[in-house]
This record gives sequence, structure tokens and C-alpha cells, in this order.
Amino acid sequence: MTITLRPIKPNDNVELARIIRESLVEFDVPKVGTVYSDLDTDRLFELFQDAPNSCYFVAEDNGVLLGGCGVYPTNGLPSGYAELVKLYLTAATRGRGIGKMLMEKCFEAAVELGYTHLYLESFPQLAKAVSIYGKAGFKPLDHALGNSGHFACNIWMTKELA
Repeated sequence: MTITLRPIKPNDNVELARIIRESLVEFDVPKVGTVYSDLDTDRLFELFQDAPNSCYFVAEDNGVLLGGCGVYPTNGLPSGYAELVKLYLTAATRGRGIGKMLMEKCFEAAVELGYTHLYLESFPQLAKAVSIYGKAGFKPLDHALGNSGHFACNIWMTKELA
């Protein structure tokens, strides 16, 4: 397996939306109030192109899209904060360190974009991901930050960037 990380392209939209929604169904995460029902899930390339100081990277193996992760300046976050968003991988590729690779790429990009902290939202059903976030330096919060519109999320975490 030769994993390549690259910026999102317009033709990634359909496959990324499929990967995200299949992951949420697999783990029985609510559809309403999450990225599942978010209209931007179907237009991720445009979302990140239109947002200054944002980026989204995809992982692929010999041209096959495996998933992605991004950094986004969610409305209402404290100064210096961005959100780590839409980290999803195909079921077959989880557990191989690809999510960690994507996160580290996003950490580097966030620093380059001038951010001091990253924030994320998740669910108890995604316990393995939440554990990985903790190992990557994210600390739990007791409330949401900003206005992602994903009101069903009930795990919130932040990380100070080095």
C-alpha cells in the first residue's frame, strides 16, 4: 500500500460524501444535526475553496480514495481556533495509521495558516477515533465551541498547537 496525501479536488466530492455517510450509518450516529444531513457534505471541494484559511486533504492508494480530513474556520470559534473537520476513512482502511497521517498533515497546515488551537466535535459511538484524538493531544471540553450547526454532537475537544 502506497498512501498519498493531497489537497481535495472537485472530482472527490461524490466519493467523500459516500465515505462520510457510510461511516456514520456503520456506527449508528444520528443523521440529523450531523455532517450526514449537512448540505456541504456533497460539496466539500467548494466549501474549502470558498473558505479562507481552510484546507482539506484526502488519502489515496494508487488513485483509490480512502478518506480525508480538514481544517476549517468555523463561525464563532475563539480567536486563533479552527476546527478539525470531517476525518473519515473507509472501513477497510481504518487501523492502519492513515487517520493519524491525515491529522498530522492538518496540524502542520493549521500552524502554517496561523492557528494556535484546533477544536473538534464527535460522538461516543466513534470511541476509537475519540481515543486517537486524545493520544494526539486533544483535551475534552464540557461544551461546544463555535457554531458548526452539528447540534447532535456531544463530545467536544481542543488541542493547543505547538
